[in-house]
Amino acid sequence: MDKNIRIAILNNEFEAQLLEAALNEQQIAHHFECYRDLAYDGIFQLQRGWGAVYASEADRSTVLQIIEEIRKIPQGNN
Repeated sequence: MDKNIRIAILNNEFEAQLLEAALNEQQIAHHFECYRDLAYDGIFQLQRGWGAVYASEADRSTVLQIIEEIRKIPQGNN
């Protein structure tokens, strides 16, 4: 089994949810580390991003491609 490495920092929970669905669909083993800390009222998320995604080095390019596609999706109220 490959060791999981940090692949990318995620901007928000929406991005994480979309990424998780895509990775599960492609059966890519992964996990997330959320930077939310209740003791500091989420200040680390403002500075460091929502959190990070971890996966194997072998899946790195696939994960990054999926993130790139997710970030092309318009966000906000249109």
